[in-house]
Amino acid sequence: MTTEGAIDLLRKAFITAGIVAGPMILAALVVGLLVGVLQAATQINEASIAFVVKLLAVIVTFGIVGAWSLEQLLAFTSHSFTSMGDVVKGP
Repeated sequence: MTTEGAIDLLRKAFITAGIVAGPMILAALVVGLLVGVLQAATQINEASIAFVVKLLAVIVTFGIVGAWSLEQLLAFTSHSFTSMGDVVKGP
């Protein structure tokens, strides 16, 4: 494997990580923003409320997109193991 191949594999790893973690992070961000606005409006500043609601949002999101995320990870892993054969063979 050349340097370009290794860089391409690393780039794909970062993209896959972003794709897999993105929906959960986005759900936590949106719910955290909504809870923050509600807490500011009601003047209830309890950190555990925001934490529990964000945790539930992430769990629900994982339940919805979990199978798809697993497919993405399996595809990347399969591609990585296929590329390892090129590393062993050399140029």
